[in-house]
Amino acid sequence: MVFLRQFVTTITEKKVMGENKGLSLGNIIFTGMGDEESEIIPIIADGTEEELKNFQAPEVLPILPLRNTVLFPGVVIPITVGRQKSLKLIQDVFRGDKLLGTVTQTDGGIDDPEQTDLYQVGTVAQILKILEMPDGSTSVIIQGKRRFEVIDYLEEFPYFRAQVSLLDEILPKENSAEFNAVVGSLKDLSIKVAQYSSNVPPEATFAVKNIENSTFLINFICSNTDLAVEEKQTLLEIADVRERGIQAISYLVKEVQMLELKRDIQSKVKTDLDQQQREFLLNQQMKTIQDELGGNPIEQEINEMKAAAKDKKWSEDVSKFFDKEVNKLHRLNPAAGEYSVQFSYCQTLLDLPWNEYTEDNFDLKHAEKVLDEDHYGLEKVKERILEHLAVLKLKKDMKAPILCLYGPPGVGKTSLGKSIARALDRKYIRMSLGGLHDEAEIRGHRKTYIGAMPGRILQNIKKAKTSNPVFILDEIDKVSSDFHGDPASALLEVLDPEQNAEFHDNYVELDYDLSKVMFVATANTLNTIAAPLRDRLELIDVNGYIVEEKIEIAKRHLIPKQLANHGVEKSQLTFSKEVLEHIVENYTRESGVRELDKKLAKVIRRIAKKIAFEEPFNKKLTKDDIREYLGVMQYTRESYQGNEIPGVVTGLAWTAHGGEILFVESSLSTGKGGLTLTGNLGEVMKESAMLALEYLKSHREELGIDQNVFDNNNFHVHVPEGAIPKDGPSAGVTMVTSLASSLSKRKVRKNIAMTGEITLRGKVLPVGGIKEKILAAKRAGIKEILLSADNKKDLEEIKDVYLKGLKFHFVKTISDVLDYALLKS
Repeated sequence: MVFLRQFVTTITEKKVMGENKGLSLGNIIFTGMGDEESEIIPIIADGTEEELKNFQAPEVLPILPLRNTVLFPGVVIPITVGRQKSLKLIQDVFRGDKLLGTVTQTDGGIDDPEQTDLYQVGTVAQILKILEMPDGSTSVIIQGKRRFEVIDYLEEFPYFRAQVSLLDEILPKENSAEFNAVVGSLKDLSIKVAQYSSNVPPEATFAVKNIENSTFLINFICSNTDLAVEEKQTLLEIADVRERGIQAISYLVKEVQMLELKRDIQSKVKTDLDQQQREFLLNQQMKTIQDELGGNPIEQEINEMKAAAKDKKWSEDVSKFFDKEVNKLHRLNPAAGEYSVQFSYCQTLLDLPWNEYTEDNFDLKHAEKVLDEDHYGLEKVKERILEHLAVLKLKKDMKAPILCLYGPPGVGKTSLGKSIARALDRKYIRMSLGGLHDEAEIRGHRKTYIGAMPGRILQNIKKAKTSNPVFILDEIDKVSSDFHGDPASALLEVLDPEQNAEFHDNYVELDYDLSKVMFVATANTLNTIAAPLRDRLELIDVNGYIVEEKIEIAKRHLIPKQLANHGVEKSQLTFSKEVLEHIVENYTRESGVRELDKKLAKVIRRIAKKIAFEEPFNKKLTKDDIREYLGVMQYTRESYQGNEIPGVVTGLAWTAHGGEILFVESSLSTGKGGLTLTGNLGEVMKESAMLALEYLKSHREELGIDQNVFDNNNFHVHVPEGAIPKDGPSAGVTMVTSLASSLSKRKVRKNIAMTGEITLRGKVLPVGGIKEKILAAKRAGIKEILLSADNKKDLEEIKDVYLKGLKFHFVKTISDVLDYALLKS
């Protein structure tokens, strides 16, 4: 039995409320009142049986449906009226005789009940007071007067009106010992409930003791008993007051027994609890409270994990392992530190995209179009990627190769990976390896460590939410090692197509399939990549761009991008081919286009400033404009210097910034055959100079050189621009020709350049960088080029437009070089 906290606290003198006289009412407190379905607060009004027995009401009454409560005769309750029908009924009745009929709904959840949704027996009620509450709602205080039975409903609109028949109460005989015993038992049981239950305020006992009328007491207790609405309706329908009391006693006895049982259990377990027992009890209570509030959040998280696991595509072994780990999590105390570690581990297993793949786009025409749109040139790289896609389209399950794009900075290696992802419709991941020195960054930490997490490989896979992304391993040549381990060795498993199907991460502790991932590594040089790692890579050389390619890249990509970045319209600025070539040759020195991009951005910024200040400017840029915007030329290209002086020969060299021409100068001075080398030459170039001199000494007769020339002269070989380090075997034939010209006093043929390595036997060996060297010669105005015969194949890979205007001579020996390069005069 629950006596609600808000009810009569002190019985005061007789007051008059409305037209009802003789009511004993206390201070009425209203809280938590909602609509008619809200929990109401019964208040008892004392009186005599004669008042209720002689009470008369009209045969037709307006009917007010109640939900979740039953009104008993003599009981005063406040209700909050929310329905428009009910509000109109209350207003009409209050202006009249203030009488209405209350009938309880069979289902409290129905907002607009019909006749069939109402019980047949109800209580005539009198409106005592209407109160306008601060929140704008209307509360009504009503008092039950007499029971009635609905005979027939006459109207439904604007509210129910029904023909009713008043029901008499069967009252006990005066001074009936049995009835007095019933009333006494009810009082005692009510007081016990109030004492045992912490939910019942002390004032309830006071109210029960001060109700003198036995019939009113029974109705008060029936109204306040913690029963279902159906059971309260059953009590209301009992006409015999004594039987009603006996039925109420049966309910109260059950409640008292339950309360006593709880009390006995509590007294038995009331012992000195140690700290662990106390924590357990508090956790159990917290769990109960959380369940009442909608469930334990810890349990909910675990259940959500189990539900999500059912949709995963992982193997049976992984599924069993996950279930085992989740059950272990369930057994842990949430307050323990290990719980968060285990929770993070289970969440990581759940977040990894086991066997989840995106569908590849095998439209090779589309792939080719994407690669051509994003990058100009790089024909070999594009061809290799399209080959891979073609095989993948035919075989479906080819293990992804590990491509390694190596070349100078700024040539588009990293952005090429993004284009591959777009062409395949795969997810794109970029992982920078520059400066990586901890093996755990690749393989992860064991989960026993504080703050452990998976390696960056699986972290990025988890972020991509697919197991077949395009994975860019940027700057793989910058990986270092220290006492933390060797990441390059850890990458061996990742980048081996035969092993990465069972990649083992220390944190996950399960093998993860990386064989469907398309790894693309990038590097600036291969020298710093460990040999075992380099062996697993398919190396693709991304050469630097020639001037013509840079101009096209600037037109297609760089200029539109910078115009958009700076808010300049395409129609406001035009770069001619001559101006772009001027910028490339005189303001940049690089293989890629990164510095060119910066220079173009600087020019466009200056134009944007002029537009903003409304200053005049040339829409079609000239070289003078470039000088104004970029300053004086930063670099100058070497040009052919003629053949008037013997001993000066033009050579071809490859640098990280592209091809260059260089001059080898030699001279003789009186001495004893010593050789001096200047020009900041590396060891290989010094050896080439020594080889050249020794070859000339051993073949002096063929060249018509007197032995005394070698015995009585010192030889000096110089390569200008001594501040720039120079090395490599490519200048071998140039040095031989220069020394032979000085010794024989024969001039070198006009407009000729050469490159090639030499041997002591006089052979000319092939060298690399032919494409860049040829373009450098063309820019310098060279007309003829001497190459090793073995380099002839390299010309087949160069477009004819770049070879136009050049004549090539292929040689096998140094004799062939000297025969053609040196004039007879």
